[in-house]
Amino acid sequence: MFNSLFDQVDSIIIRDPAARNRLEVITCYPGLHAVWIHRASHGLWNLGLKWIARLLSMLARWITGIEIHPGAKIGRRVFLDHGLGIVIGETTEIGDDCTIYQGVTLGGTSLYKGVKRHPTLGKGVVISAGAKVLGGFTVGDGARVGSNAVVLKEIPAGATAVGIPARILHPDLPQASAPDSKTKEYFSAYGVTPNVDDPVSMALKGLIDATLEQEAKIAALEKALAKLSNTPASSADESSDTKRDLGALKEWLKE
Repeated sequence: MFNSLFDQVDSIIIRDPAARNRLEVITCYPGLHAVWIHRASHGLWNLGLKWIARLLSMLARWITGIEIHPGAKIGRRVFLDHGLGIVIGETTEIGDDCTIYQGVTLGGTSLYKGVKRHPTLGKGVVISAGAKVLGGFTVGDGARVGSNAVVLKEIPAGATAVGIPARILHPDLPQASAPDSKTKEYFSAYGVTPNVDDPVSMALKGLIDATLEQEAKIAALEKALAKLSNTPASSADESSDTKRDLGALKEWLKE
């Protein structure tokens, strides 16, 4: 029991640089308290004492500001960082080593009872502040959801989802599923994903490259026609200005 307790506390210390020691985490982290109370309410729920379980979950909500339905399944070393405003629905399943920030909703879009209405999070998933993950789909192991994203479909393992509705970015970092030094090295706080290209930006950069190539071909054709007709070629200033503007836009998209 105590090994499990210290395992969870130590995983929080690894992922939160503000955590100084075990005593501080145990006494001052409402996300940890919410998970502990949920363990008890989930046990009561499984025993068929559903009203008492709901009552205990409401008590936890009042104390911590975090609402977890007692029917939800939560794995080991799950960290609800800050935690205020988190809502976790009845059929949610959260894998080991997940990190969920304040204001996150793991909600359902179906009104049918007895079906999987809420998302399933794989191992090591990071759901950033204000994100909404809605539906009975799976978020793959090591995936990240950016702040305020609205996720309505499955996310592949290791990918990052951003935007409204969320779009998938390419995986860019190796993943670690255990709370050790590698986890600390690769853990992306708030789902921030460096060195990754937004597919919309990539498409725009591709269009700009194609436009610059066409500009060069048009300029070459104009010079050839000018030689054939013995007329002066049009000024290159306008073409160079266009290239400069497109180049500046491409650099802006890279930022």
